[in-house]
Amino acid sequence: MPVHLTPPQLTVLTVLAVASVAWLMFMTRLLRRIRSTGPAQAAFPAPQASPVLPVLPALPCQRQSGPHLEAVELTPAEEDAFAGLVRQLSGGS
Repeated sequence: MPVHLTPPQLTVLTVLAVASVAWLMFMTRLLRRIRSTGPAQAAFPAPQASPVLPVLPALPCQRQSGPHLEAVELTPAEEDAFAGLVRQLSGGS
């Protein structure tokens, strides 16, 4: 037992280590079970664009496009203030 750890700290460390190993074993078995049930994945149809990647039904589908662009009109005073800030940050005066 290390000298610098108190018994409660050592107990908590041991419990966390055991819980981490148990969680890792659970997730490994769960993922293997999902991968081994090939026909059961028909309930979650995969997009045909990328057949190389496995389908994980717990994860949402990825977006095919980026977020929508937003634009805000600035007043002339705001434009001047922004231009001054850009000059200040770029080293110009």
